[in-house]
Amino acid sequence: MRLLGKLLASTSICIGLALPAMAASLSGTVQGRDGKPIMGVFVTAENTKTKISVHVLSSAEGTYLVPNLEAATYDVRIDAIGWKAILKAGLPITGDAKATANFVVEKRPVAWSELSTWQGRQLLPKTEAHNLTHKDPFFTNCFQSCHSFQNRMAVGERTYEGWLERVQYMSEAMMAGDGRRLKPEDIEDTARHLTVLFGPNSPKPASPEQVPGYQATVKTFTPQAMNIVYVEYDLLADRGMGPWSAVEAPDGKIWIPYYGRGNAVVRLDPDTGAMTPFRLPFEETAGIHSVYPAKDGTIWFVETALGKIARLEPTTGEITEFQSPRTSDGKRVGAHTIRVDDSGIVWVSGGPVITRFNPKSGEWKHFPLAGTYGNESAPDGSQWFTAFRDKGPIGRVKDDVLTTFQPPTNGKPQRLVIAKDGTIWFTERQGNKLGHLDPVTGTIQEYALPGPEASPYAINIDAQGMIWYPSHEMDTMNRFDPKTGDVTEYPYPHAEMAMREFFVDSKGRMWYGGSTTNKVGYFYLAQAAK
Repeated sequence: MRLLGKLLASTSICIGLALPAMAASLSGTVQGRDGKPIMGVFVTAENTKTKISVHVLSSAEGTYLVPNLEAATYDVRIDAIGWKAILKAGLPITGDAKATANFVVEKRPVAWSELSTWQGRQLLPKTEAHNLTHKDPFFTNCFQSCHSFQNRMAVGERTYEGWLERVQYMSEAMMAGDGRRLKPEDIEDTARHLTVLFGPNSPKPASPEQVPGYQATVKTFTPQAMNIVYVEYDLLADRGMGPWSAVEAPDGKIWIPYYGRGNAVVRLDPDTGAMTPFRLPFEETAGIHSVYPAKDGTIWFVETALGKIARLEPTTGEITEFQSPRTSDGKRVGAHTIRVDDSGIVWVSGGPVITRFNPKSGEWKHFPLAGTYGNESAPDGSQWFTAFRDKGPIGRVKDDVLTTFQPPTNGKPQRLVIAKDGTIWFTERQGNKLGHLDPVTGTIQEYALPGPEASPYAINIDAQGMIWYPSHEMDTMNRFDPKTGDVTEYPYPHAEMAMREFFVDSKGRMWYGGSTTNKVGYFYLAQAAK
């Protein structure tokens, strides 16, 4: 254990404001030059004071509605794939006003940074060294582990020396930890490949639309999928990778792990947008991967790169680190996802064992299940884990006994959620399936998901019992009906969504973090504009 001492929280980024009743709205139309309605264009209203953004979609009739706005001044813009961006700045909305703003849009070339990761695999140039498959070190080490190409690669170009420096940084800052860093030859190989794809002499055309087969990769959506609303907050952008998740504490504040060299957990006031970072007082990469509020008001998080867990006292800023003892055969114990059960016991996934820690007694206990990833506490006190490895069992620890349940196929379970009836739903990102486990009978049923690469990652269940998951590769938000097996796919306003966890707050809102977009937010369904 290492006591870091009392860290003073830095000044909030936004000045706290009293939250007024949000009865105002903004509506309008989105049309082409020919007067025809355009469906599926994102309209964003950003509060110029709080910087909170609300994203909605235009309907099949070309109408849109931004609901539940507080009285403020807004910058309103549209920014959709293949359409020229339009900004209407400084639009005042007062009281319960129903403001309007109409848009006439024009086409523009699609940018490489707007593609989904799956589209990039199909359309980016092939090279002799790489065939752009899941086995490719470029996609496995970069895209699968930390991020994809859109926000950090496709937005500019670098020479070989520039890419070499960036890949070296990724290896040191984002893949820190025992045995995770890239080998020198892989760093050089990846830098050479990036130079081909995103260097000054790249063979790719200016727009992916010029690549044969582009149109076949374009995702289409139903008119019924236009009624989703996203509310987002921009995170601190001064350091680190970005927000890995966003979870509500008992006092209604949202807590965010800032990964890589961010070395901080961030507290967000969802009403005002005010953010307060609590930083570790050292520069070594901690890799804060997961954060979880305990019922007593303390905040627990993992330092994945250092194999530690830590506790934050928000009222004082004091952070205390704890190092798990090594296993009986001398292996260092990893720390990946953290949860605190109702009795205050801390549970941590990772490798090569599951870890239980009692903060009051200081007692540690390990359970022999390697490669665990997702981690949730059930109402009956049992703890559930996914094992993200070759044969990927689901693990349960109950009354100090570890039991495993084996899915019928090798889908690599990643995250899980416990339903009200006590059954377990889990994502199989590489298997493109959802799994459902009945703990009483031990039976597991798997559901194939739509899309060429459904890649479900985060998972949670809304108040209506619908299961939500993001597609890591396709950039879609998805709702699965467990009664019918039907899936509704919804657009997301940014490329490269990379959402690791979903948390439902006390108001029923589904929260997420976007490490590549540097945003946190929540979403809900609203009635389509008429």
